[in-house]
Amino acid sequence: MISHAVYFVALPIGNREDITRRALDVLGDVDTICCEDTRHTAPLLAHYGIRKPLLSLHEHNERERAGQVADRAEAGERFAVVSDAGMPGVSDPGYRLVTELQRRGISYTVLPGPSAVVTALVGSALPSDSFYFGGFLPVKKGKRRTLLSCAAEQSCTSIFYESPYRMAGTLKELAEMHPEVQVCVARELTKVHEQFHRGTAAELAEQFARQPMKGEMVLLIGGCNALPKERCSGQE
Repeated sequence: MISHAVYFVALPIGNREDITRRALDVLGDVDTICCEDTRHTAPLLAHYGIRKPLLSLHEHNERERAGQVADRAEAGERFAVVSDAGMPGVSDPGYRLVTELQRRGISYTVLPGPSAVVTALVGSALPSDSFYFGGFLPVKKGKRRTLLSCAAEQSCTSIFYESPYRMAGTLKELAEMHPEVQVCVARELTKVHEQFHRGTAAELAEQFARQPMKGEMVLLIGGCNALPKERCSGQE
């Protein structure tokens, strides 16, 4: 079934059973699997009885590794590319490799699958007709506050990844600027302790200050589309 040189394969974001049959077939048929962290991917592959050579491909070596993978693909080797969870190339390594393959005319394809962005959006109960995904929020306070304020004033739902160690502070900053904006924090998606924390920025800032939480988190900001029009900046 292998007809391309490189396959970008989405992996589960939590629950192992969310992997697709097609993904398992491809992972079992390629020659080598490129992993963001081989130690993270190996247990998942072992769970499904897949034993293949693993090659690290992460943010620190992707520029160099992209050329190496492309060279080997041109020589006939077949690759799957995965990140630790979700879709490679979306806030994870993969973009540089895609551009190198495209530049050389090497065939590749993408296997759809689990996405923390879409899962969080649907579960948030915030408007989903249009949305903006901003990746990881900036660590620097000034840039982060500017981005948060812009998100609160947008006419679409904004989605960001944020560290659990910074989430309480981020919500506090957002509440200081836009206390009434509708917010959702999606935590531990697809896992046993999955939770959707919903409310205004002020309410969630108070909740997370009182009870800090751990685990993978996605922050969603409803912006103007989640407020009555007369209370949305710039609308009458």
